[in-house]
Amino acid sequence: MSLSPQFLDELRARTSLSALIGKTTKLQKAGREMRGCCPFHNEKTPSFYVNDDKGFYHCFGCSAHGDAIKWMTDQRGLPFIDAVKELAQSAGMEMPAQDRASAARAERAKGLHDAMADAATWFTEQLNGIAGSEARTVLARRGISADTARTFGMGFSPDSRGKLKTALREYGDPALVECGLLIQVEGKDPYDRFRGRLMIPIRDARGRTIAFGGRVIGEGEPKYLNSPDTPLFDKGRTLYNLDRAAPAARKSARVLVVEGYMDVIALAQAGIHEAVAPLGTALTEAQLERLWRMVDVPILCFDGDNAGQKAALRAAARAMPLLGNGRSLSFVTLPQGQDPDDLVKAGGAQAMEALLQQPQPLVDRLWQSEVAAGPLDTPEQRAGLKQRLAELAATIADASVRREYENDFKNRFYEHFAPKRRVFTPNAPRPQGKRGSDGQWKQPIAPPTEDVKAFHAAGIDRVLAKAILAGLIRHPIEIARHMEVLGSLKLVGGPLGRLFEAVVDVALEDQALDSVRLRTILARSGFDSVASDLLRADTMPYSFTQNGGDPDRARADLDEAIAIMVARPEVDLALGEATASMQAHFTDEAFERQVALVKEKQALELRLANLVQSNEDARALGSEGN
Repeated sequence: MSLSPQFLDELRARTSLSALIGKTTKLQKAGREMRGCCPFHNEKTPSFYVNDDKGFYHCFGCSAHGDAIKWMTDQRGLPFIDAVKELAQSAGMEMPAQDRASAARAERAKGLHDAMADAATWFTEQLNGIAGSEARTVLARRGISADTARTFGMGFSPDSRGKLKTALREYGDPALVECGLLIQVEGKDPYDRFRGRLMIPIRDARGRTIAFGGRVIGEGEPKYLNSPDTPLFDKGRTLYNLDRAAPAARKSARVLVVEGYMDVIALAQAGIHEAVAPLGTALTEAQLERLWRMVDVPILCFDGDNAGQKAALRAAARAMPLLGNGRSLSFVTLPQGQDPDDLVKAGGAQAMEALLQQPQPLVDRLWQSEVAAGPLDTPEQRAGLKQRLAELAATIADASVRREYENDFKNRFYEHFAPKRRVFTPNAPRPQGKRGSDGQWKQPIAPPTEDVKAFHAAGIDRVLAKAILAGLIRHPIEIARHMEVLGSLKLVGGPLGRLFEAVVDVALEDQALDSVRLRTILARSGFDSVASDLLRADTMPYSFTQNGGDPDRARADLDEAIAIMVARPEVDLALGEATASMQAHFTDEAFERQVALVKEKQALELRLANLVQSNEDARALGSEGN
């Protein structure tokens, strides 16, 4: 059996080397490559690298090197032909026939490549000749420069049924029909497929012309005409501009998918070279695999109209079963009625780059689409949304990624339909905490929300508020540290509330204030009696209300008391909302939330009890020492 170089090249191109090696060797991402311990020699530090872009593996320890076929022969121990057969079966390719037929096909393929190359040259000559003046005008009107047209090999096919056929007559009609340049109709002579069109060569990954796209000059249908599938061209596996975009993508670490040839060409002219386009069809699984061999998360930049957005959703749905660890899609939504060509013409490359800075993740696009699919006012409609999301997640083959999508959709569903008032998160970490005197980590105090501030007047613990105010009078330097919280709280009305406001006002004027001076100022302002009553609160069971004692401990305990005072009404408010929500519409999520909030309320009560207990223990130790 004779295996042509073309067959082996296609076999390697269709095989994901990292996936093949990863079946028996643990690999991890290392930049643009995969890395692991070499399977050809014993080592503890990984020195074995797999490069999907270039299609080879290499070990820097033992110098093992090869491609997918060599992996099968050297690591699996298969004979060469068996290795090729196994890889071909996995790639969905048929093995070549016997030697003579295989050699004949290889020779014919070579002839077809030559015919396509000569056709591309002839089309370019027509564009630059007298017959191509109208096509050149179209290019100029679209803003395509002569240099760009040369770079992409653009040409022109005259409106004739036989000029190309005559120019390439040495190849013979059967070969020209086989490579899609002529149309064969029963009972008629073959004639030119492309007539009166601006011609755009479609190249394979090696830069060889394998097909053409033709855009009509003036009016006519179809607007774009592509070559049919041929021995050289499979439109479901080919991406336009792959040969130029692949090296650009390796440099930029991104690849863009746009809808058509002219979008790719316009972006390249603007300096964005890593763009490809499918060929008149929705993205296929094979095209997605090609994209993922370049980058983990390709960016789909389809048009902003309904057709473009539907195409993006079709690509998303097709990608779902193929998602893997780190392997996904992202989306850029162009302004309504604009494509990338329009965008860069109006605003240059920077307009496109601005959109590319914040691509939308696949999970966001799917959620957005399903939520917008119809009304969600009734329980039945919401149940339908939940079912659709579950079905989407279920299409993912990778179990780990599937679980993450299920959890993400579940969380989004709850958050979307939860009460719109501020949600209190039990045990939510807050920045810049500190350790208290008991060695436990204390959360800092965050400013209350408007809902909580409105609730505080009725929900605040007045006994604890009195103790805290006494502590602030004894330690006025602490007022500035808690100003953001305390200054915005409407604690309680009456003399206690007015005293609190006076204390804050005095502390704002003099942040170096000590307790004696503060009490003097308060007495002059008519608060002597109220302040004295508070400061006789040595019987209060907190370290910060005591006269004397360890100032560091008093400071830590005061921090903790203020945190509890602020949090308790907030927890009560959230718990009330959760209970009402569960009574109105019982769900597992609502029940779990209510339980979590009950536990948070109990935790706050325990923290306050610990404050009291630790102070009593300290006082008891002090008495024994005396």
